[in-house]
Amino acid sequence: MELRPDKNESESETESLSISKLRVAREAIASLLSAAVTDERALTALDLRLSVPLSAVSAASTAVTGPLSAQLLSSRALHHRIDRSLTPSLSLLRSLSLSHRLHETLSHSPDAPLSPDRLIKFIDRVDRLQSAIADVAAGVEPAIGRLQETVEFLSRTKATDQFRIRRLGETLNAIRALYEAEVDAMQYEGMLDDALVKLQDEFERILAKIRHRGVGDEVDDGDLGEDTKPILGSDAEVDALRRIVQTLAANDCLDISIDIYVKVRYRCAAKALMRLNPEYLKTYSPEEIDGMQWETLEFAITLWIQHFNLALNSVFVAEKQLCSRVLSPLMDSQLWPECFAKIADKIMAVFFRFGEGVARSSREPQKLFKLLDMFDALDRIRHHFMSVFDGDSGSDICVRFRELLKLVVHASSKVFWEFGLQIEGLQDGVPPPPDGSVPKIVRYAVNYLKFLSSESYSAAMGRVLRTEQVWKAGVLSRPDPEDSVLRDAMSNILDALQRNVEAKRAR
Repeated sequence: MELRPDKNESESETESLSISKLRVAREAIASLLSAAVTDERALTALDLRLSVPLSAVSAASTAVTGPLSAQLLSSRALHHRIDRSLTPSLSLLRSLSLSHRLHETLSHSPDAPLSPDRLIKFIDRVDRLQSAIADVAAGVEPAIGRLQETVEFLSRTKATDQFRIRRLGETLNAIRALYEAEVDAMQYEGMLDDALVKLQDEFERILAKIRHRGVGDEVDDGDLGEDTKPILGSDAEVDALRRIVQTLAANDCLDISIDIYVKVRYRCAAKALMRLNPEYLKTYSPEEIDGMQWETLEFAITLWIQHFNLALNSVFVAEKQLCSRVLSPLMDSQLWPECFAKIADKIMAVFFRFGEGVARSSREPQKLFKLLDMFDALDRIRHHFMSVFDGDSGSDICVRFRELLKLVVHASSKVFWEFGLQIEGLQDGVPPPPDGSVPKIVRYAVNYLKFLSSESYSAAMGRVLRTEQVWKAGVLSRPDPEDSVLRDAMSNILDALQRNVEAKRAR
């Protein structure tokens, strides 16, 4: 019979095993709790030991970070001061770099005359170069001042090492050397000066290229209509001339440009009038005019009238317009007319002295009609002449014009009155013609007066006599009408002629 364990005994062994495991677990937990308590006590002790050193470290940190923070602020302020001192120097270097680049560009410009487009580009580069050099000249002193302050500050405070102070000092000395040696040379010598000389040459070349067209091709009275008034220079040429004058004026060369303008335009105007071949103008003294053959003098006076009108209406009107277009935008309203007056003064003086020589020459009866031609021509253009040479700049020319007109009036009236006196005082002792024909003096005087009373000369003679009467009586007087003055004067001559005939008849 097989023996089997009792059920109750098995259950009892299982319970005992479980209790043993619980006991082991309890002992482990108790050991852990005991170790935790021990660690806690050790940490508490460590905390007590560390509390004093940590407070010391905090105090040390505060002691260190305070000076470091102050040093950082001082370093930032120093950097700002140095940057501020270098700003003018950097700007100066940029201006120098630009001026050198423009210098290189201008140095490659051709020596030959420039086309209009290339000339405008050349002028633009010269303007930029002048501006860059002006910036350099204006920026040197501020750069030197700022660097000087910084070097003195660093040397005094010893805020940096000697190497950096020495480098700043070297930079300061270099800028001083630039200021003393190169800035003046950049302004008044070198590439800028060469470029300005080239602009002066271009200015003269363009001015000489603008010529009077048609003068001398056909001699006329110079009385041009408004639509046919001559215009000198194209818009492109005038614009280039204006730009050149503007650049030269900005570089203290305005006087040079004015001298060039007056010299060249005077030469062009004189050459235009010389194409008329006015050889007669070389004879101008009264003695030389009295020695001329009458036909030669008569033709010379006719040419003088034509050329005088042509010079005024074709040459000087165009010259004044060109002078205004080129110079008036850049100059005072009284300065550019002076340039025009200088151009015209010498040429007009040549015309004036011939007219004055004719008026002062001997008063022969046949000169009266050419004197009246001169008076009529001058009187017709008088207002236009005054408008062309208006203002203070043209006052001397206008004064001489009025003096010439006055001389012609006096000469014409004197020739007329002396003709009557010659007839009345003529006692040639020649008996009347035996055939009873009209004496030569009568025929000459009648034809003379008949020609003088014609439509061509009666009006001019009347104005001359009336003007003479006003000058003698004063401007407030009431002179007789021109036709009445002329009629009375001719009646006096006819009376003198009658007395001369009666005297011959009595003999």
